[in-house]
Amino acid sequence: MFIADDILLFPARSILWIFRELYNAAQEEIVNESGTLTNQLSELYMALETGRITEDEFDRQEKKILDRLDAIEANGAPDDEP
Repeated sequence: MFIADDILLFPARSILWIFRELYNAAQEEIVNESGTLTNQLSELYMALETGRITEDEFDRQEKKILDRLDAIEANGAPDDEP
């Protein structure tokens, strides 16, 4: 009877596995994007300190980066498990 159960449940288990893998890939992408944005913010601070950009340009770019980081945190925190 266990073999029959395994055969009957295989499609459902396969679909669940696919969804779990998609979720993990999405979470990894969020973490990678967050890291990239953090690096961009660090480079932006360095550009301001070295005088390569003005404070107005810095403020404009910093706002974009921080808004995106806030959106990532609000919509898809990697610590949230299904």
